[in-house]
Amino acid sequence: MGKRILVPVDGSEQAHRAFEFVAEEFDDAVVVLLHVINPAEAGYSAQASIPSFSEEWYESEQAAAENLFAEIAALADSTELSIERETEVGKPTRVIVEFADENGIDQIVMGSHGRSGVTRILLGSVAEAVVRRSPVPVTVVR
Repeated sequence: MGKRILVPVDGSEQAHRAFEFVAEEFDDAVVVLLHVINPAEAGYSAQASIPSFSEEWYESEQAAAENLFAEIAALADSTELSIERETEVGKPTRVIVEFADENGIDQIVMGSHGRSGVTRILLGSVAEAVVRRSPVPVTVVR
């Protein structure tokens, strides 16, 4: 049986590259695609004060996650990879690390966001934080 590889997906080109890397390097892996819905992204706009906004926002985020999964899973059609899809809610770094720890993940392969300089210092990096906190090996794909 192959490894269980966690690939966090966020719709970025880097996330797609991470999946392509897994498809090339781990031909018999079980790939767990993980999309993290971050409630902080709902923001504090005027819409946020509308009672149904949070529910509508969450449903929209779930639909976006399903679209991401379908897009990436289509890349696996010509492979032997087994694909699992998971959606979690929370702070991405924490969710990715906890998911890996609690779900028998052997390795995390994720994209970098390619930030540099002041932007990287101010915004931080999910990939960097996952590398520091992960209980399993992490491969960051550019």
